[in-house]
Amino acid sequence: MFQLTTDERNEVVTNCDHLSRLRFSRSNPYAFTEHGAVMLASVLRSRRAVEVSVFVVRAFVRMRGMLADRRQFALKLAELESRLAVHDRRFLEVFAALKALMRPPGKPRGKLGF
Repeated sequence: MFQLTTDERNEVVTNCDHLSRLRFSRSNPYAFTEHGAVMLASVLRSRRAVEVSVFVVRAFVRMRGMLADRRQFALKLAELESRLAVHDRRFLEVFAALKALMRPPGKPRGKLGF
């Protein structure tokens, strides 16, 4: 168990409408880690404690999966950005070559010979 900082408390209040009463609290609330919640539920041997324990474990597993998906998405996005950077340079080279070909010819040269 640990106590939230003021910034963490404000973020929780912003994200969770049902915790709006915490906004005006003078003290910061305490929160449990995944392991702390499971340990507490195992000490409390009631049926409700077991149900809450299972719920907490499932919630943390789901959160961990969402974070993993987010990391994978961020990696894919970074890979795509690096690929586009290479393609952008190549397109700039192609456009420069096309512009050079589209320029009107310079001054006509004088005739050679007599």
